[in-house]
Amino acid sequence: MSIVVVGSVAYDTVETVHGGVVEALGGSASFFSVAARFFAPVSIVAVVGSDFKGEFRRLFEDRNIDLRGLEERVGKTFRWHGRYHEDINLRDTITLSLNVFDGFAPDLLPDLRRCDYLFLANIAPELQERVLSQVTSPKRVAGDTMDHWIENCRADLVRILPRLDILTLNDEEARLLAGEHNLVKAGRAIIKMGPKVVLIKRGEYGVLQFSRERMFAVPAYPLEEVLDPTGAGDTFAGGLMGYLARNGRFDESSLRTAVVYGSVMASFVVERFSLDRLTALTWEDIEGRYRAFIELTDSHHGRWTSQ
Repeated sequence: MSIVVVGSVAYDTVETVHGGVVEALGGSASFFSVAARFFAPVSIVAVVGSDFKGEFRRLFEDRNIDLRGLEERVGKTFRWHGRYHEDINLRDTITLSLNVFDGFAPDLLPDLRRCDYLFLANIAPELQERVLSQVTSPKRVAGDTMDHWIENCRADLVRILPRLDILTLNDEEARLLAGEHNLVKAGRAIIKMGPKVVLIKRGEYGVLQFSRERMFAVPAYPLEEVLDPTGAGDTFAGGLMGYLARNGRFDESSLRTAVVYGSVMASFVVERFSLDRLTALTWEDIEGRYRAFIELTDSHHGRWTSQ
């Protein structure tokens, strides 16, 4: 089953107490696609500038990630510079330059409009809606958002929520969208806004999954050290959607397994800067950590099997 991701491909400059990188490959579509490609075919819809490096393009091509929807324009690629605190959950944006991403208005190729699975990464809700109007009959649609869109484009965001099978957002974004500090209340309030499933990402504390009938909690995989959390949420989404596309089902058991695979992928990406850990991964690494993850959690989780 094919997946289309619509988002950003960027240059990231990251500073942490462990070091940093300058103009490394980043962007939501980059992290998502490399993670999802372990499970299913992926196509990127994004825009880069004429300064986009051939080595980064080859990184995608070497993994057979479809780049026909990666538009190149004259100008500079989207850039983000962030600095993390000693508490890795806190960061400051030093600079953000949209460059060619400013005015990005995706038009999907005819075959991409017929995609099976669609992930609307962290882009403006009006752009997410634009893409939704182009796809014909996707089996599943997932979307991400951020505090900026919740605060400044709330009406646009709320309008598309009923069209999402899955909404992913972090704990602070969930509180902001729902107007509830308690995350259980927040998750249930967001479900009433229309998405079938809400996944609240809580960093080192794991993921809360809400549906109309159930709530489910998945812990994060315990790590001794987190080097760079940039892209962890998009990597989580890549593992999640990748497994769903590979498995082909959307029942409770499949969704829970997908959340675990998403958490496994996110646990890898934070171990190094940029995409360095993901590009060094093997399927055996993923399966090994998945099994270790299951052993760490309740014994009844063992009934989930990888398909």
